[in-house]
Amino acid sequence: MEAITVAATIDNLQQVTDFATEKLEAHDCPLKASMQLELVIEEVFVNIASYAYDDETGNATFYVDFEENPTAVVLTFIDGGKPYNPLEKADPDTSLGVDEREIGGLGIFLVKNNVDEISYERTDDKNILRMKKFF
Repeated sequence: MEAITVAATIDNLQQVTDFATEKLEAHDCPLKASMQLELVIEEVFVNIASYAYDDETGNATFYVDFEENPTAVVLTFIDGGKPYNPLEKADPDTSLGVDEREIGGLGIFLVKNNVDEISYERTDDKNILRMKKFF
């Protein structure tokens, strides 16, 4: 398992995505899965940077781990921001028109639809969001 810890600011998004891309390429992750995971990583990191720490800046740690039989990548984000379980938010009704839908919620919906497993826990005052993608 490899990790990177950065200040949870939008300015560090590229550093996190570059780290992930390097690890995915090293494990021959297929292009489609890699593109889906880059979307997931961007969405989760931007949410942490935008909402976890309110007006302060805290850290976010991003772990990448690989499993075999079946082959999968496990992405884990850990932050010390305010407690927030994104999985508790109901999925948006995508059958409604854009003007009829509530604002927000599409990001985590996209995340859930681009990974095979997702879980959240709050441990030791930390938010831990873990996602698994098989490839």
